[in-house]
Amino acid sequence: MALPSHLFLSSPPSSSFSPPPLAPLRRMPVSQQLVFSTGRPRLRHRCFFGGNVGHRGECFSVTRSTGVSEAESGCCGDGFRDEEDEEETVDDEVEQGEDDDLLTSIAPERWDVLGLGQAMVDFSGMVDDEFLERVGIEKGTRKVVNHEERGRVLRAMDGCSYKAAAGGSLSNTLVALARLGSRSASGPNLNVAMAGSIGSDPLGGFYRAKLCRANVNFLSKPVKDGTTGTVIVLTTPDAQRTMLAYQGRSSTIDYDPYLASLVSKTNILVIEGYLFEFPHTIKTIALACEEAHRSGALIAITASDVSCIKRCYDDFWEIIGNYADIVFANSNEAIAFSGFSTNSPMSAAKYLSHFVPLVSVTDGPRGSFIGVKDEAIYIPPFPCIPVDTCGAGDAYASGILYGILRGASDLKGMGTLASRVAAVVVGQQGTRLRVQDACRLAECFTFHLESSKVFHDVGSDQISSL
Repeated sequence: MALPSHLFLSSPPSSSFSPPPLAPLRRMPVSQQLVFSTGRPRLRHRCFFGGNVGHRGECFSVTRSTGVSEAESGCCGDGFRDEEDEEETVDDEVEQGEDDDLLTSIAPERWDVLGLGQAMVDFSGMVDDEFLERVGIEKGTRKVVNHEERGRVLRAMDGCSYKAAAGGSLSNTLVALARLGSRSASGPNLNVAMAGSIGSDPLGGFYRAKLCRANVNFLSKPVKDGTTGTVIVLTTPDAQRTMLAYQGRSSTIDYDPYLASLVSKTNILVIEGYLFEFPHTIKTIALACEEAHRSGALIAITASDVSCIKRCYDDFWEIIGNYADIVFANSNEAIAFSGFSTNSPMSAAKYLSHFVPLVSVTDGPRGSFIGVKDEAIYIPPFPCIPVDTCGAGDAYASGILYGILRGASDLKGMGTLASRVAAVVVGQQGTRLRVQDACRLAECFTFHLESSKVFHDVGSDQISSL
């Protein structure tokens, strides 16, 4: 049944968006209900529906399709696998197709989440300063290397013990989401997938198989004679990291009919911010967002990196202003999006909420903010003993997405879940949410959903003031 027209909160913006200057922020009340409906066509760009205005709570809900039918090949099944093997010790070349038997020909009618991002294999190992000197690499730097340089370094590491993983910020989020969405009493298993660009080399098969074991379906077909991107992370005893990035095929994603068909069958499309650095992918991003809106999907953008925002500011805002429903950023990234007109993550969250219905801004051990309709809802940090902060923001994003897909009744509760997921990852070594922790977190959130029959009261310390 259609909602009354007076509940429309915004009219569709023009197709060409220019980021406006930072305007004085006025205080507006937070709506009690902000509904994003997916799985059906809607007007181009954004048309959102709001309930009664008040201060008693915030609600953010989404409808989802759970039908399953036979579809394209290249996906793993919907059964959950317990293998904690997204990282392996590798002493020799990765064999292509070692896990091809995991792939099946069954796919859901609609994907709950489809991520579009860089597909890169991470190699990480411990080395000494002498090794770096021998291969001619400056310690503590990040360098883009070509195919020959990559091969030279990997050959130099022959005999060393190092780990290989299906890496990347986006894959961290998708794996955590898939694990939260499995074995859950709050609903059917979530169908999570990723699209990107891998080569037909052994590393491409390795990447696909590792994501599949984590219950994330990598749907893109390998590029014939292409090479898969890699990041070599060399850590010295003083804990300094030296990174060598080889883009390979990861920087080129073509928008073809196959990708268009995947986007048309997803409820939430997540775009990794690193893709904005490559001119060829900007067109792919725009076309994918256009198709997602036409199909009734939500669109989430991850900021990825401050330097990336600086270099691609206009491209980011062209997509955010015309298409984005959700933006994930840390405090520095949110401030960069705001044109550095504020030094406050809270103010940045409020500012960005003028243009994006939901803004997630993490601020490290100080907590986080969820920006909605010119308000910044404060989410306290969940207590933990930090071990490794890498991947904390990726984990937080998975909690927000999980809350949306499970029909969270209030933004505060959804943010609290996201904070807990991040705290678990920060309290361990490695960037991936473990299966047992995901099950425990999902159970806690299910209890929260069932017990939340009324909106939470929102105090003045939770709703930001000017």
